[in-house]
Formats: sequence, structure tokens, C-alpha cells
Amino acid sequence: MDRKIFVRSLTGTVAGLALAGLALPAMAQTLPYGSSGMGGGNGSRGGSDQSADETESLGARPVAARRGVSIQPYIEAAQIVTAELAPGNDVISWSSVAAGVDVGLNGRNTQGSLSARYERRFGWGKAASGDAISGLARASVAIVPQAVAIEGGALATRTTVDGRSAGVPGEFGRKDTTNLYSAYIGPSVQTMAGDVALTGNYRIGYTEVGTSDTLRSTAAPANLDTFGHSVSHVANVRAAVRPGDVLPVGLAAGAGFLREDVSNLDQQVSDFHARGDVTVPVSSSVALVGGVGYEDVKISSRDVLRDAGGQPIRGADGRLVTDTAAPRQIAYQTSGLIWDAGITWRPSPRTALEAHVGRRYGSTTYYGSFGWRISSRSSFSLAVFDSLSGLGGRATASLVDLPTEFEALRNPTTGDLNGCVNPTGNAGTVPTGSNCLVGNFGSLRSAVFRSRGVQGNYATQIGRLGAGLSGGYERRRYIAGVGTILSSVNGVVDENAWLSAWLTGRLDQRSSFSTFVYGNRFRNGGVAGGKGTAIGANAILSHEFGYGFSGNASVGIQELQRDALEDQVQANALLGLRYSFF
Repeated sequence: MDRKIFVRSLTGTVAGLALAGLALPAMAQTLPYGSSGMGGGNGSRGGSDQSADETESLGARPVAARRGVSIQPYIEAAQIVTAELAPGNDVISWSSVAAGVDVGLNGRNTQGSLSARYERRFGWGKAASGDAISGLARASVAIVPQAVAIEGGALATRTTVDGRSAGVPGEFGRKDTTNLYSAYIGPSVQTMAGDVALTGNYRIGYTEVGTSDTLRSTAAPANLDTFGHSVSHVANVRAAVRPGDVLPVGLAAGAGFLREDVSNLDQQVSDFHARGDVTVPVSSSVALVGGVGYEDVKISSRDVLRDAGGQPIRGADGRLVTDTAAPRQIAYQTSGLIWDAGITWRPSPRTALEAHVGRRYGSTTYYGSFGWRISSRSSFSLAVFDSLSGLGGRATASLVDLPTEFEALRNPTTGDLNGCVNPTGNAGTVPTGSNCLVGNFGSLRSAVFRSRGVQGNYATQIGRLGAGLSGGYERRRYIAGVGTILSSVNGVVDENAWLSAWLTGRLDQRSSFSTFVYGNRFRNGGVAGGKGTAIGANAILSHEFGYGFSGNASVGIQELQRDALEDQVQANALLGLRYSFF
């Protein structure tokens, strides 16, 4: 199947999930072994067989904040002015018309959110005309209540891509920006066989990054490598008994498989593991956990196609062309014993902690999570992760980590996604996952990497005000075959730190506001002068006139600093009118 048809079909199916029936409950998410989501090891849970999420799935269904369906389609027209403050001083203006829809589902058996937008821009003078499509969706639909569910997520956005700095969601000018698409879908199953809890899931994911002027430039470095597209598969099965049901201790056995195929140089990641776990209760809220098993991991690729002079050949999109006749070369391979040990703490239904240390991927591994539902209006979560994947697996992992009920945060001037969401549901559950996608983009390299890091989220609702804070740090160590053109990035380390904050609220019955600020610090370990910083802020004021009409006024400023390139600074302003159909 053609990959563009495949991704359109996959994205359409996920969007359809968000609009599907309302009588199906969401299946609980669990933290996969050594990962914060779909991207990394993605095997069975490494440690406790009685995690916070598993307790929820086997017990009472969480109490949602409110039930119902919210569908809000809209059209709008706006006039935008952009002032380039550095390195030049151009001022450009364009008009835009846009259509979009925001959907929220909170049924007994279905939770989901969708924010989709299409915009047509009409440039004045030097401003270019064009189209912009962006969207974000997450949904969980139970086919058999409390037993079988279909989950999915999709992302469409624009991002910077220059081969040096980190990709960040949204459009920074029109140079070195491209489209990024990612989607996943798959079933989850859970049932009881006597005292044994049986769980399993499968997900297929697709991620694609477009091209840019830098990639297509004849002056691009010979080894400049930017991700093209990939397909990933993740499957897990597990059987577990809780402490006290059969024995004084809890027992579990499971297996998992990850496969990712990256278009660039035919790279391939495969990871299979099987393991057993034991849970030893220490008190009513504390348990010691441990596990041991076997894992087989392999990363391989082919080399670049070269011309008669031995120079690498690039395709029309600027990416390296794969020599399909070249033998597959092993970049990394390990197999043998894996293990970990840790502790879980569950003092109340609103608080859960787990921490693990062990050995995997041939070295020491650390991972864990902490979730605290402070009140029905406030929550905090923290996750430490260690995973092995390509960019596609990491991107779909970020979608898996998002809540199913959210309000997408957008740049009010450009309409682009800001990369974070404001969670709106699951007031009775322990918070897990992440509210932001921005930390998972990185440099957009195609090479496979081992990712270690930490991410945290805080969200609160105070009267008419909603606020959130999200941040994290990620360290990626790249793995590439010696003797291939990617050998120069083998062992290279990229670091990415990010922080985002937002405040939204109503001023009165007809007026509302939204603000968003972000910062991103990136270090590319593969090139000299590879450090960069992206910072920005935006705000919008809206007033409802009645009969579905509202007026919007917004301002924003953003800066992209790169050691090896000129700084870019731009400010934006918008005046617009929106009509909401419902």
C-alpha cells in the first residue's frame, strides 16, 4: 500500500474513533517496561503486577468529571501582521480564512478529543499564500465494556527542520519548516480467568516528516540526515495474579515485541523480550517488586547509494538514497538476561509511585513514575523513562502518553498547535503520561537512538482560571552501523530540555483569554555550534457578540537562537472574527 494512502487511512480511522459511539469505556493505560509510552522497550510491565493503572482497570471504573458530547465546528476570518525583528526588519501581512472543529467525548465507554483546523492564507505583497492543516486527536472506544477497546491518536503539525537544531511544533516563518504527521491505532484486551488477570495490546503506528529548502539544497552536508517515514508495531501480552489471591505474593509473566522500519537507509529495529515478575507486599500501601527475563535486540540498516565518483546520492526530497543491493549491516545487537527491582507505593486511590533499577540494553537502566491527584481540580505527574526506538516510535509514544480528554492549545496568531494540551477529564484517577509533545521531536534525525530522560506535568483549575506547567529533559544516544554513511552519528549524544506554561480563563460571561509561554534548549552533539534555544509567548483575548459570533485579538513573539546560524526573531498580531455553529 502506498504510504500516503496508508497514513491518510490511519489518521482518518483515528479521527473516526473520536467521533464514534458513546457507550464504550476506555481501557486503562499502563506504563510499559522501560518507557513512558509506545516508543521504547514496550514490553511487559517491569516490576509490580499491581500498578496504579492495573488496579483501576480491575476495580471500579474512574469517575469522570462530566459526561456528554461537545462538537464545536467553526469558521473564521482574520488579518495577520508579522514583523521580522532579526536578522532583517521586514513586515508582511496576509489575510486568512479557516475552518475547524473541536470535539470532546466523555461517555460511559468512550473518551476522546479532537482538534482539527484547515487554514487558507492570502499573502499581501511579499507574503506568500498557502494552506496549513493541523490537528490532534486521542480516543479510546470500548468494543466490549471492560474487556476489549480500540485506542488511537493522530497528529498533524508543522515543525522546524534544519539538521542542526531541535524541531519544535508550529511554524517559525516559512523557511526550514515542514509537515509532520504521526498516527497510531490498535486494540487492548483485558479479562479475568479465575484469579488470573489477562491483558494484551497491539498498536501500529506511522510517522512522516516532510522535506525543506535546507534538505533540498545542493550545499547541504553530505551526511545531513533527516527522518523520512517509518512504520512501527508494538505487541504485549501478560498474565498476573495479585498478592493474596493465590499466594501471599503476586506473580506475573509476560512477553513483548517491538518492530520499527525506517525508510532512511532501510533501518530496522526489533526487540523481543519475555519475563516473569514477583510482588512482595510490605504493608497495605508498599510493595517490593522485581523481575527477570530474556531479551533479544537488533538494529540494522543498509548503506547509501553512491555515484561513479563515490559520492552519496540524494533524492528529489534531499534525503539519502538507499542502496537496496547492499547487504544489511548490524549496527547493534544484544541478547541475554534482563532484570530489575524496585518499589511501589499506593497510599490512596489518588496517589501512586513506582521506581525501578535494573539492567537492560547491556547497561544499567532506571525508570519509574509518580502520579498525584491533588484534588478534583489539580494533578501532578512525573515519569523517568529509558527506551530504544526511532523517531517514529518516539512520536507515537508521545501520542499514547496524551490524555484522552483535553483542550488543544494553539498559537492564536498562526493557528498552529503549541505542542501541549490542557487535560479536562479523569478527575478521579491517578494522572499518568504527559500533557506536551514538544520534548519528543528532537533533531528529527533518522538514526535509531536510546532515549533517557524525565518529564513532569502540573495542571490546575481555580475558579474560572485553568493553568498548567510541563517540562522535561531527554538525552538521545544514536546508534548507526560502522562503515555506513551514518557512522558519523554513531555514539553522538543530543540533549533537549523544555518548559511550557499556560493560563486560560474567563473575564466575564462573554470574554475569555488564553496565554502560552515556552522555552526549549537543544544541544546537537554531532556538529560544531549545534546548540540552540527557542523561546516564545502568545496571548489571545476573545469576546462573544452573540448569535455564534466572537471577535479575537492576539499578539505573539518568538525567537530561535542557533550558535551556527543567525538568530530569528519575529512578532505577530491578529484581528479576527469567528462564527461557531453550536
